Amino acid sequence: MNEEIQRRRTFAIIAHPDAGKTSLTEKLLLFGGQIQVAGAVKSNKIKKTATSDWMEIEKQRGISVTTSVMEFDYRDYKINILDTPGHQDFAEDTYRTLTAVDSVIIVVDGAKGVETQTRKLMEVCRMRNTPVIIFVNKMDREGKDPFDLLDELEEELMIQVRPLSWPIEQGARFKGVYNIYEKKLDLYQPSKQVVTEKVEVDIHSEELDKQIGKPLADKLRGDLELIEGVYPELDIDAYLAGDTAPVFFGSALNNFGVQELLNCFVEIAPSPRPVKSEEREVDPEEPKFSGFIFKITANIDPNHRSCVAFCKVCSGKFVRNAPYYHVRHGKTMRFSSPTQFMAQRKTTIDEAYAGDIIGLPDNGTFKIGDTLTEGEQLHFRGLPSFSPEMFKYIENADPMKQKQLAKGIDQLMDEGVAQLFVNQFNGRKIIGTVGQLQFEVIQYRLLNEYNASCRWEPLSLYKACWIESEDPEELEAFKKRKYQYMAKDREGRDVFLADSNYVLQMAQMDFKKIKFHFTSEF
Repeated sequence: MNEEIQRRRTFAIIAHPDAGKTSLTEKLLLFGGQIQVAGAVKSNKIKKTATSDWMEIEKQRGISVTTSVMEFDYRDYKINILDTPGHQDFAEDTYRTLTAVDSVIIVVDGAKGVETQTRKLMEVCRMRNTPVIIFVNKMDREGKDPFDLLDELEEELMIQVRPLSWPIEQGARFKGVYNIYEKKLDLYQPSKQVVTEKVEVDIHSEELDKQIGKPLADKLRGDLELIEGVYPELDIDAYLAGDTAPVFFGSALNNFGVQELLNCFVEIAPSPRPVKSEEREVDPEEPKFSGFIFKITANIDPNHRSCVAFCKVCSGKFVRNAPYYHVRHGKTMRFSSPTQFMAQRKTTIDEAYAGDIIGLPDNGTFKIGDTLTEGEQLHFRGLPSFSPEMFKYIENADPMKQKQLAKGIDQLMDEGVAQLFVNQFNGRKIIGTVGQLQFEVIQYRLLNEYNASCRWEPLSLYKACWIESEDPEELEAFKKRKYQYMAKDREGRDVFLADSNYVLQMAQMDFKKIKFHFTSEF
């Protein structure tokens, strides 16, 4: 079993929406032999959408709105990719995904550099000491000077960097990259479906001058000398501790520089790491199975209206049809059709090892954060819901479809797409989200997946916060005074809907014994 676990690599790809993350995911899958045609390729004037974007709305908008899970074999390794949404309105999905991976690849646009969303996601990686590799994309377009980019990466992401490949020019003059890690030269041929050939060249020989011309060869030698002088040698331990980030350059759309990234990644990236639970640290090599649900997706197959709970295997070996203990429900369950995914395509599996991501059929038994074990009481933490910042009343637009709407809202809330609160004053349902785009996605999915139409009514609120107190009298007094602004979440917990920052601050000052929480995990 140890060998099986050691060859697993589970990582997330994170990026700002425009950095070309989807192209990179597609090319990685291409090397895994999973798809014959790369992502955003125009063939016969038909635009193919990305393999990882399987929802109809993703295809229409050209954005990812949910994390896709894909797995493939490469060389001797079993690779699980989690392709996260780049759009900030879906950041919560990405934060949760980062709890289920052992390492991260950050995609940065060579022209735009580090953007706000990338900075925020890097903070989450830093909190968890997740190892990070950076891929600077779009070198076939004009962009920033590579040395300036490295300085920006260090400054903005607050991490040491070490280039492991180096571009030779960029934009229209882009000639290729020199692979510092393997000491090979890769010459660029713009092609979306052909993997370019590598040339082994001693950079001090005349062969390099022949390949790229003397002026460029001299510049490359100078750049490499400067890199060796300024940046320390790659320290694998510093990378695994999350202190150093190797940097690769390339063009994902044109399939260039991606294989170098993948070859280095499988060699240096961590195999499954220990996971902290409330009770103890769980080691992946323990013989007994344990895992947690980090994501739930409704209607992954629109024909069957089925929900799938994604489980990260933390330790041991998962076996189909074996009895496993659902800690929150306190009961034993068996799974006859656990699956592994290639975006929307799925295959039934008989076993899975620590580090793998498996899909379990869900008919309402799972919530995000649930734990499965072989009988031990374990609780994995770190999967909070954040306090929403945008609120709307949700109303049924078609009285004949009340049941469909209720089921749709229920399943979409299970996914963690948004949060549902019921106002205690008037009994109306309120949806809270992190960004405006989520309301559009909910409305679209309710109509297309559940045949239920809803309408939104505006609601001006500042923030929702969960409240608790050890003084029941003060809690009652608070709830009476703020009766109009009190709601319950789906767990039945008290939530205070503050209509302004001033009101929230006054409430905190007036009721000292009440704790106000801005995430659901307390």
